[in-house]
Amino acid sequence: MKKIFILALILLASSQIYSQKKKKAIAQKQVTAACISKFDNLTAEVKSGNFQITIAGKGKTSDAIVVKYSDAGGTPSDCKLSSFTASGIKLYLLQWTEKSLIKTGKKTEDKLTIYSTVYEITNKKQVFSNTQITNHITEIVSLGGTTATETQEKIRREGFEFILNADGSITQKSKTQENKWVYKVDTMEFVDAKKKK
Repeated sequence: MKKIFILALILLASSQIYSQKKKKAIAQKQVTAACISKFDNLTAEVKSGNFQITIAGKGKTSDAIVVKYSDAGGTPSDCKLSSFTASGIKLYLLQWTEKSLIKTGKKTEDKLTIYSTVYEITNKKQVFSNTQITNHITEIVSLGGTTATETQEKIRREGFEFILNADGSITQKSKTQENKWVYKVDTMEFVDAKKKK
């Protein structure tokens, strides 16, 4: 009886020691913000899961513009916040990227999305938005019913390249199209340069 009791005690103690060691071996990951950029009194950051622009005011509580809610997916990186003047109004440009990798049995998609959004901070309004997607696809395809295969690579582009011009106008470019936008003060939005009068 004593032997069984001692054996049970040893087993219990060794399981306790093993459990403690296992817990210590698990490294805690430090949560760091994937994207922080500061300019003037503005900070682009991930806060409470949402990607936002925090507006700091002297003697006031901070205000914020939510750029992207946490349930929208994707993690922002490579943030850049800057300002420019368009039609005499100071506007702020926020640019960031999001990367995603999708792997299936024979296909890999490496997608890079570049976002460019323009804000009029006084009224907390987004006045322009642009998305440019580059999708690098690698796929293993079989050749004509044989067991032979080959790896094919394609690059697909969607959306427009965003170009901020020195005069505060915006140009969007693709392979087949080019659009120019100018800021209209009374409506607080960018309009087609050809239609503005």
